[in-house]
Amino acid sequence: MTERLAPPRRDLTKSNAQFRRAVQRLPLGVSSTFRYWGDDRTVYVHHGKGGRCWDIDGNPYVDYRLGYGPAILGYADDRVDAAARRGMEVGGVFALSTEKELIVADRIAKMVPAAELVRFSNSGTEAVMAALRLARAHTGREEYLLVEGGYHGLFDAAMWMADMDGWAPGGNADPEVVPYGKGIPPTVKKLAHLVPMNDLQRLEDTFKAHGDRLAAMLIEPIQGNCCGISARRDYVQLARELCDRYGVLLIIDEVKTGFRVGKGGIQGILGVKPDITTFAKAVANGYPIALVAGREEVMRTFRYGGASHGGTYTAHSVSLAAAEECLRILDETPALETLAGHGEKLKAGISDILNARGITHSFSGHPSMFGIFFAAEPPDNYRAWKTSDYSFYDRMAHYLHDLGVIVEPDSREPWFMCEAHGLDGTCLTDTLKAVEYAVDLTLQDQADGTLDAAE
Repeated sequence: MTERLAPPRRDLTKSNAQFRRAVQRLPLGVSSTFRYWGDDRTVYVHHGKGGRCWDIDGNPYVDYRLGYGPAILGYADDRVDAAARRGMEVGGVFALSTEKELIVADRIAKMVPAAELVRFSNSGTEAVMAALRLARAHTGREEYLLVEGGYHGLFDAAMWMADMDGWAPGGNADPEVVPYGKGIPPTVKKLAHLVPMNDLQRLEDTFKAHGDRLAAMLIEPIQGNCCGISARRDYVQLARELCDRYGVLLIIDEVKTGFRVGKGGIQGILGVKPDITTFAKAVANGYPIALVAGREEVMRTFRYGGASHGGTYTAHSVSLAAAEECLRILDETPALETLAGHGEKLKAGISDILNARGITHSFSGHPSMFGIFFAAEPPDNYRAWKTSDYSFYDRMAHYLHDLGVIVEPDSREPWFMCEAHGLDGTCLTDTLKAVEYAVDLTLQDQADGTLDAAE
């Protein structure tokens, strides 16, 4: 008889106590709803270094969330932090410009050919808000097109999704378009149109029906909030062609992929040049900065009498200094190859573990940010993912936390790699050891009949 595996135990005494105090002052005890993992499993970080972080109970974790991707070099990178300290000496915020803005913008334009002009912002959400406003100002149109499963930040125009819970697959009807949550005016819905990823015919039909009223099409070619599901090259190329045909601006949202999957982003890999691009996460290794970049003719619509754009904290001296150094490293060193190499080794190691147990699986996305599926082929659109069985992954992720590996608690978020993961070989061995145990525990639950999608 096979000996039963004992579930791992993590001491979260201090985190639990912190939660009980914090929830008295902070909704859900946190500053972002996505950081709440349950009353007894919400983690409070003490510090991070390289590819690892430690909670206030002293538990160490190999971290594959990396703040949803910003720590592309690793936490507390000595090179970037030293640059940021020099940025502090500049003085912070002046509501005036500094020379560093042009230096960083020149580096971005060198790395991304479509970034002819650049405007800085503070977060991915702000950058996408500005990009959509810019597209509307430039075209004189109000409506826009989103791809199901895409995530473009927390603002009303972008918070519309396909309601898969109330949808019957196989029928002729599309899922109802619903808001992400409460507080979003229903009147905004009439401006948004949604299409499924990688359905060329539906994309063309939607442009035929609405193209003359669309200001922009927004797309994440690798969906950073839906398991790294990826657009095919022909889909993005058709989007480019249709945008040109109907006078619509193509916005490629590279908030997560930009300067991560390649120096020129996912647009460089796909060979598609957008009118507008948004970047954020990996620009400054975790220091708050984002940007809108694009075609000169479009970007010059940011002007008096044109599209408004500003912000007290935009182009902050500390973030700019960090961005200058982070982008230099990504552009001039093998950092991107190092972190993608770790991703390839990690995928290979996970495959070895799963193959040895006869578990069918596949990967989506890019080696630097990939999703895992327990199916022969990864889904290529949101509908296929939402109707798949991801209970095995969710339970495995639950155990990984207790075994010292931080991933998103459900399958929507990809695993993110950083340079420090690739430079520290123990990250790989520690992760694979934990994955093997987590998989076996999940198989045990499956045999017991206790596996379900909820944790």
